[in-house]
Amino acid sequence: MDISKLSIADLKELQSTIPSELSRRQKQAKAETLKELRLLAESRGFNLNELVSESIAATKNRPPVAVKYRHPQDNALNWTGRGRQPTWVVAFLKDGGKMEELAV
Repeated sequence: MDISKLSIADLKELQSTIPSELSRRQKQAKAETLKELRLLAESRGFNLNELVSESIAATKNRPPVAVKYRHPQDNALNWTGRGRQPTWVVAFLKDGGKMEELAV
């Protein structure tokens, strides 16, 4: 769609209709996806709700990950070493610190 030739009024009207149309389509796509997932689960002899609840339960039953790194001045700032480095770790390293200094 080439919007370069639309008037300002037309662009504003389009801008105001986009959020509701986007929301409507997202709801529709979610409903279709859920239906497809239910059919897939049933075709393999499973109930989708059971599969999802088992998956959630397995995630909740995991023991917490031990802290591997802690800020030298603020014990409230800690990190397990998983995922992105927290901003305090990035700043510490940028200031010349070493990861070994943060190790618990």
